[in-house]
Amino acid sequence: MQVQDLECLVTVTMPFGKYKGRLISDLPGHYLNWFAREGFPRGELGRLLALMHEMDHNGLRGLLDPLRKRG
Repeated sequence: MQVQDLECLVTVTMPFGKYKGRLISDLPGHYLNWFAREGFPRGELGRLLALMHEMDHNGLRGLLDPLRKRG
């Protein structure tokens, strides 16, 4: 995990689905869990969703707060 990855979580938006337009960092845990069960998309989006899932699952969402305040 790189600092750029964390910055992407608070700047990149979901490009499709029920939560289209919502920041990756703001996606609800149940939605991230669904991707973990069904499979993450390929590419950068899938990598970011998997990272956000891990952070959510381990209670680490708060690590993104300082990055939100910078933007």
